[in-house]
This record gives sequence, C-alpha cells and structure tokens, in this order.
Amino acid sequence: MAYVYVNLLMENPDNMAAYREKAGAALQKHGATVLVSAPSQTVIEGSRDETGIGVLLEFADVDAAKAWINDPELQETHALRRSAGKSAITLLG
Repeated sequence: MAYVYVNLLMENPDNMAAYREKAGAALQKHGATVLVSAPSQTVIEGSRDETGIGVLLEFADVDAAKAWINDPELQETHALRRSAGKSAITLLG
C-alpha cells in the first residue's frame, strides 16, 4: 500500500466545489480510497507551515499514486484543486 497526504489551504470555495465534483471519479480511476478527510488539522508536536483541509488517501502501490497525479486525462481536475488554494501533496511510501 502507498499513502498520499494532501494539505489544502482553501482560498476559492467555488473552485473547491467544482473540484469535489470531479475528485471522486479521478480517485476511483486509480483505485484510491479516501481514509480521512478533515476540514481542519491541529499540530500536536513540533511546528510546520499553515494547515488547512487534510486528506489521507490510500493507493494499491506507489505506481498507482503516481499514475493518479500524473494522469494526462486528470490535469483539468488537478488544475481545479490548484485553483482552489495552496496545496501540498506528499507520497508516503
């Protein structure tokens, strides 16, 4: 299994709503499961940059996670997420 952590500081709720309409199908295409989606996060030790919406995704393997983020057919969907705010996506695995 491979895990992807997404931190999104939402700046444009309309674009986020448009992204959410397409995100499920994009994730399903690559076999991803949303394990956790939280509207806020709390750092309980150490320090880091700002946090926003936190999402933990599970993929079958690293290749599936990379295929999702690099899928040419999903670039419009990823662009919607990027236009919704500042995001950082981290592959754990």
